[in-house]
Amino acid sequence: MLDDLPLPAEIDVPPASAPGLSPKLAWLAALLIVLAAIAVRVYPSAGFTGVGFDEALYRENVIKLDQVGVSNYPAICQVFLEDQRKPDVITKLPPTRFLYIFTSWIMKRATFGDAPPVPPRTLGFPDKDPALASLHRVSCLFSILTVIAAGLCAYRMLGHQAMLGVLALVAFTPTQIHMSQHALIDGFFAFWATMCLWLLWENLRRPNDLRWLSALGGSLACMVMTKENSFFVFLALGGLVIANRWAKFGRVTPKLLAVSVAGPLLGVTALITLAGGLTPFIEIYQLLVTKAQTLTYAIKTGDGPWHRYLVDMLIASPIVLLLAIGGLFTQLKKDRAYIYLALFVGLTYAVMCNIKYAMNLRYATIWDLPLCALAVAQIGDLSKVFGRRQALATTLIVAGLCAYGLRQYLILFSDFPLYELVTEGLLRAVKILK
Repeated sequence: MLDDLPLPAEIDVPPASAPGLSPKLAWLAALLIVLAAIAVRVYPSAGFTGVGFDEALYRENVIKLDQVGVSNYPAICQVFLEDQRKPDVITKLPPTRFLYIFTSWIMKRATFGDAPPVPPRTLGFPDKDPALASLHRVSCLFSILTVIAAGLCAYRMLGHQAMLGVLALVAFTPTQIHMSQHALIDGFFAFWATMCLWLLWENLRRPNDLRWLSALGGSLACMVMTKENSFFVFLALGGLVIANRWAKFGRVTPKLLAVSVAGPLLGVTALITLAGGLTPFIEIYQLLVTKAQTLTYAIKTGDGPWHRYLVDMLIASPIVLLLAIGGLFTQLKKDRAYIYLALFVGLTYAVMCNIKYAMNLRYATIWDLPLCALAVAQIGDLSKVFGRRQALATTLIVAGLCAYGLRQYLILFSDFPLYELVTEGLLRAVKILK
């Protein structure tokens, strides 16, 4: 099958636009979709208006950073270690999730200045507290940036028509909107994972271009400094590089391999420095892994069979998931880009579904771009039965899926105040469990 596909050209030009669709019209439509994505994310619509467990911990770290400054970040890590060494203290999120905390601190300084924390019992606390409000704003901003990154990636890989479809579906993915409404790191992480996935493709297609190499190295470093889940994404990206020998996505060069190692190494080095050295850095992660395995909530909600993610996604975004699965059988033989995206999902899935007590639909936000791209392609194929009205039919189907995605968001996260994306909560939100 792979040998029948045309080899990718090593030239820096985007794919041609769809027949009958002018570039100006396509970019205007893209702008309108992005504005809609911004609107549904900025507008406060979450049913859960309290402060979640993760949010409270990120708030504490932003406040500590505001008090001691970046130069004294090792002191924050030392306080964390002293607390976590106590056998009766439950696991807490590590301060080595630095980039999300740091970006939120920058947001706090830019929008609130030296404003002190607000007491938790204050009326309207989540909106009035400078640290928590800044965390919310960063999550919202990067949820918007993820939509834009997904659209640009689809454009570079597949053309204008795919860009518009992917933009629209990602813009109205229920879990993506949910990430924008809360101080959760997973939407922030999904942005960096999406960027790394896209930029690896660009470097395979356009070897030894310093701009793309630098962007990939920087994105890998940022992803590593965001969350320990970066290890799963890094393994998948490495798998894509190995698979290139047979799939022929592009050309692997020594410079690409060097950047693929140097970027994550730079991120790890920065984290070791911020932690105060290699020994505390290792201990932080050892305590995180050890205590997470004994956390009552994780034991009750974070386990399940390998198809746990499929079950959860089938509840949250059933039509997009089914279309994407259909696309696996119809699109892989048409374009290497779909093989690339599908392999990324498969490789990360294989790792993520085998981590004991650590499965959550929040982590699946890194798959939104590949799944939406496959779903859009499948919609295009199904719309061929409409002949000359194929483009109109595709547009209407995608628009209908956007409306459905928004409705799913309202059901799950607005009408039912769901916060954690665990299977029991999802089943209760759709009234399978009552």
